Amino acid sequence: MEHRHPVIVAGAGIIGASIAHELTLRGEKVILVDRQEPGRGASFGNMASIAINGFDAVSRPSTWKKLPGWLIDPNAPVTADPLYAMRMVPWFLKFLGAGRPSRIRAIEDAGASLATRALDDLIAMLDRIGARDMLSEASCLSLYASEKAFDDDRGNRALMDRHGLKYEVLAGDAIREREPQLNPAIPKATVLPQNHFISDPFLLVKRLIEAILKNGGALIAGDVTRVERDNRGVTALILRDGRRLETDRLVLATGVHTRALAEALREPIPLETERGYHTQIMSPGTDLTYSLIWPERAFMVTPTAGGIRVGGSVEMAGLTKSPNWKRARILVEHAKFAIPSLKVENYTEWMGHRPAMPDTIPVMSASAKTKGLYYATGHGHLGLTYSATVGLLMADMITGRTLPVDVLPFRVDRF
Repeated sequence: MEHRHPVIVAGAGIIGASIAHELTLRGEKVILVDRQEPGRGASFGNMASIAINGFDAVSRPSTWKKLPGWLIDPNAPVTADPLYAMRMVPWFLKFLGAGRPSRIRAIEDAGASLATRALDDLIAMLDRIGARDMLSEASCLSLYASEKAFDDDRGNRALMDRHGLKYEVLAGDAIREREPQLNPAIPKATVLPQNHFISDPFLLVKRLIEAILKNGGALIAGDVTRVERDNRGVTALILRDGRRLETDRLVLATGVHTRALAEALREPIPLETERGYHTQIMSPGTDLTYSLIWPERAFMVTPTAGGIRVGGSVEMAGLTKSPNWKRARILVEHAKFAIPSLKVENYTEWMGHRPAMPDTIPVMSASAKTKGLYYATGHGHLGLTYSATVGLLMADMITGRTLPVDVLPFRVDRF
């Protein structure tokens, strides 16, 4: 089918940039639109991790038991603003529904269909833009403060076993042989050899933008306010300053802001913002080879962006509430326990908005109501991990190719 207008991709984070890049490789004319510098949203502050094992279903009975205590404890891995939590009741009910035994397996299998190919797809994307050196050779260590904590995480190991993902269990001195800076009080760890990291996630988005422009794509700065359509489908994207960008194929990859656009189209998506924090330490006084994840305390430490980044946490407090920097500082204290030699000097703090679906798998879908409209959002903690795979799948969808993955679980109207 011949198209008169370029494909417009709204949102120039890692997801939107990956989609736009893949479309340009297929000869499509593409316009990428964002209200700020590409990659300055959640993509700027992510933990740079390619978390191949991170697709476990978050909602499950073991999580439900912890939630009441977490929500009232300001130091917990998950917290919520009490007033905002009242507005989130419909989302929480969908979250609980996703934890039914009949749903957990389906959710994890859907996540695995993306995660098990994500590293190969990412490497291919990096090769295409001449950025293979941005992917670390080192992998990730998952840390446990006790044998009980290690045992409590057995479900994730079982999930990796089921989907053929590799790991290696370390104990005692063998942990320090891999990463000498780690606290001797940490008794157990697992090596996750397929979980690598990116040297600078913001720079990766910039490299993708350069490739898009080189391939004939365009970048427009503008705040998206409305999608125009008629009985034939999408007709234009409207910007806040009144500009009208004509198109008959539009991808909404605007993170949590996709929610308002979809509601206006009477196609509501239960998206919430998981506010995440990081501290970027440029004078850490120590070197790390591996990235580190501590599942029990829900934080990561990654050598990235020219220093060491400490981040994680989940705070449900909406888009407008001021950052609670105590959340970032709690994570730094955890990191200092794991790495006693860590010095927190010459650092910056950041807070951003991860787009979160209640069933923890993304939306990758054609609209159920409007021809030519597509959604790519809700990737939560796995936007960078899934980015190259999402770019390929969405480009297949938009250009009418046969998809190598069943995308039915990711449909926009599944709720």
